[in-house]
Amino acid sequence: MDISKLADEIIEGKRIDRNFDCSFFIDYDLEKLCDASDRIREKLCGGHVDLCTIINGKSGRCSENCKFCAQSAHNCTGVEEYGFIDENIIINEAIENAKKGVHRFSVVTAGRSLNGKDFDKALGAYYELNEKADIELCASHGLLTDRQFEKLYEAGVRRYHCNIETSKRNFPNICTSHTYDEKIENIKRAQRAGLEVCSGGIIGMGETWNDRIDMAISLSELNVVSIPINALTPIKGTPLESVPKLTESDILRTVAIFRFINPEIYIRLAAGRALMKDSGKKAFLSGTNAAITGDMLTTSGSSIKGDIDMLLSMSFDVGKKLASGN
Repeated sequence: MDISKLADEIIEGKRIDRNFDCSFFIDYDLEKLCDASDRIREKLCGGHVDLCTIINGKSGRCSENCKFCAQSAHNCTGVEEYGFIDENIIINEAIENAKKGVHRFSVVTAGRSLNGKDFDKALGAYYELNEKADIELCASHGLLTDRQFEKLYEAGVRRYHCNIETSKRNFPNICTSHTYDEKIENIKRAQRAGLEVCSGGIIGMGETWNDRIDMAISLSELNVVSIPINALTPIKGTPLESVPKLTESDILRTVAIFRFINPEIYIRLAAGRALMKDSGKKAFLSGTNAAITGDMLTTSGSSIKGDIDMLLSMSFDVGKKLASGN
């Protein structure tokens, strides 16, 4: 396979689907693969990097048994537990992040879904943020109903986050309290309500390279607009606490493969950035064009100012051009 020729074809409109043999990606020369991936990013996405911050709106006591998660009630991690936080904390955090140059802000809550008074509180915060904060609103509240997604849209939320986590084949090895298909249906409900979807997964949970490729193709089929790639940081007290940490090369290869398969959307560095040198600087030269930033993501090893300074030094655009859709 000539990787440079394939990149040219993708830039000209070719798309990789399930009929394409992706096996060569697994052991192709990494530097050449990353260079070609970054050329696709530059030609099809330009130089803008999309920055998102998150706030943990509700922590711990989650009913779901995801093996990677510190907040699952099935795992003994000692994570801080609290109910839905005061809306003023959310509002003040979002306003401060907007002032620092962040493009997007997401409230993330632990649990299978967010319902009742907690959901109403979230809606109240979104309505107020839509009036006060110069920032794009995202949400991550688990499995919701059609009407709940419609209410989020009415409150000013424009993007919903719901990771598929891994391949369909591997999903039962990671979680059994809900299914892969439930995740897919949740994504489609969000899209029917008019919301864009941010969906990715976690690498380094014992999956194969073929599982990662399958996940990338599944996300392409779902027409998501942003793919967060999380590198597992094993947490003591979870079933995955002894899984070996990924190498930077593994993360870079994953980023590059995802860019080839999803050439026009945001490939977003998320958790596990501390596993790479300089908060993942090389990843931004390998096809990445988005990141979760800020101190709220405890495993990122990054800060808003640090990320912006790094990206500006690399001649990326981190201005307030909000990147909606493709």
